[in-house]
Amino acid sequence: MQHDDVIWDIINNTFCSYKIKTKTQNFCRNEYNLTGMCNKSSCPIANSQYATVREEKGVCYLYMKTIERAAFPARMWEKVKLSKNYERALQQIDENLIYWDRWLIHKSKQRFTKITQYLVRMRKLTLKRQKKLVPLSRKVEKREKRREEKALVAAQLDNAIEKELLERLKSGTYGDIYNFPVHAFDKAMEEQEIESESESEEEKEVELEREDETEGQIEYVADEDFDESDLSDMEDMQFDSDDSEKPGPSNKNQKPSKSRQTPGRKRAHIEIEYEHETEPNVKTKLKT
Repeated sequence: MQHDDVIWDIINNTFCSYKIKTKTQNFCRNEYNLTGMCNKSSCPIANSQYATVREEKGVCYLYMKTIERAAFPARMWEKVKLSKNYERALQQIDENLIYWDRWLIHKSKQRFTKITQYLVRMRKLTLKRQKKLVPLSRKVEKREKRREEKALVAAQLDNAIEKELLERLKSGTYGDIYNFPVHAFDKAMEEQEIESESESEEEKEVELEREDETEGQIEYVADEDFDESDLSDMEDMQFDSDDSEKPGPSNKNQKPSKSRQTPGRKRAHIEIEYEHETEPNVKTKLKT
């Protein structure tokens, strides 16, 4: 028959493998301990009637121990799965521990609340993005860097050799010495043509973009950029337009109009003479 007082005296005064002593108080490392403290009411070994709450893979279970199963260590703890709903789980604890000590019921509910809180925090953290630190050794980084440099040099060398061979085949350096497959040569030529076309298209696109950028831009030009010949041509065009608008003998007495000078600009003095030919009036007699 089990005696709780005797077991507690042995554990408390002699030795217990689950006990951890500190300067202030003692703690218990037993996985079935309800509070984690080393005292008579919280000890799962020294109490024949005991209950606790545990979490296994995100699911909470209520464990209960009674004096009737003390002779069967394999069936000592009764395991009840608690609901994921918080209120429903508290009702299950009340139903299973209906005639038990109130202190055990209260501490079981407290433990269940703490477990549900840290499960919620765990789910939130798993949903968030987390940084993963990957250790890299310097030797591996140096080795990979050297390999990349060697591969780059080899690729450039292969491309240079291929271009040189193609140029020699185009120029006919080897003639008919080598039986080179024609389809491979044609394929290489097509690739080069595609590259050249793509480059020309890119150049055209760049030119069009430059033209679009220059459209709508305002440029200011100085007066010194205009020559005197350009000014005289503009004046001649202006006088010719005036003559075409007013033809006839009335232009005799017309004085040559001076071109309008732009303010702030000294133009060269130009004299222009105009000659107009008029036919003599012939008198005709009417025959009666």
